Amino acid sequence: MSLDDKAQKPHDRLAEALADDMAAVNELIRTRMASEHAPRIPEVTAHLVEAGGKRLRPMLTLAAARLCGYGGPYHVQLAATVEFIHTATLLHDDVVDESGQRRGRPTANLLWDNKSSVLVGDYLFARSFQLMTETNNMRVLEILANASATISEGEVLQLTAAQDLATDEGIYLKVVRGKTAALFSAATEVGGVIAGATEAQVQALYTYGDALGVAFQIVDDYLDYAGEAATIGKNTGDDFRERKLTMPVIKAVVCADAEERAFWSRVIEKGDQHEGDLATALAIMARHGTLKATRAEALAWAEKARAALRCLPAHPLRDMLDDLALYVVARIN
Repeated sequence: MSLDDKAQKPHDRLAEALADDMAAVNELIRTRMASEHAPRIPEVTAHLVEAGGKRLRPMLTLAAARLCGYGGPYHVQLAATVEFIHTATLLHDDVVDESGQRRGRPTANLLWDNKSSVLVGDYLFARSFQLMTETNNMRVLEILANASATISEGEVLQLTAAQDLATDEGIYLKVVRGKTAALFSAATEVGGVIAGATEAQVQALYTYGDALGVAFQIVDDYLDYAGEAATIGKNTGDDFRERKLTMPVIKAVVCADAEERAFWSRVIEKGDQHEGDLATALAIMARHGTLKATRAEALAWAEKARAALRCLPAHPLRDMLDDLALYVVARIN
């Protein structure tokens, strides 16, 4: 999911406030994605890294560290680490999903091949571990290593759960925490750890990142059914056509009568979709209020993120993080 490009953007304000740090992060990324012996590595990496992403995850690390008063150099290493992990997962995801486009450009697996994407992704994971060890902080290493495992676990879980009507909201949240929230929460948590923040502050930063990531994904899943193509950057109903069991569908399955369950089984589990099925799905969701309930869930997670910030020091960056949580759910208000 990408953030909306309209109106005032908190992530742009964050980028401006953290401009010097982000310049150092970008320079470190360019240096560490180099390879003396395998020129394809920087070619593939540069194609994705320089494709115009918002760098939100590394900015979360920088913001968390600065918010907690950090003045050392290692937040830059950690921010670059987070971006390398994110980039590695994108390379792998595009192979798994057989994607042909990302951020409006052909994917690396399309321009090169699947082998190159997978192996370069592996290289970036290795680079990320080299970077994180340079902080000489075992807790930081533990947090980011655990996040990497959670991301991979979430992707594998999604393979088995995505088209199984037995998937419930608990499993859905495990997938969401893997594919989105794990790196958000790790990004904010390590910023607090490297800054020597109190345990309460580190936990607050973790909770903020986790809740922000969950809200981020629920909004994306909601808008796939309730948004407009121009707003969400993709066609409405793409998740339906790809047979993804996201929160709106999961809630509808729970409420389904025998006829509705047969419908969901046909279109999601069996993939037997016909003209008009998306309209039927929307009508079932409207009947049971599942889109309204999904919207409420997203707003609740965003509020949880905002609440977590209240024990952190008063600071302009804290206000920007608060605005970011509001902004994530702004398109469904």
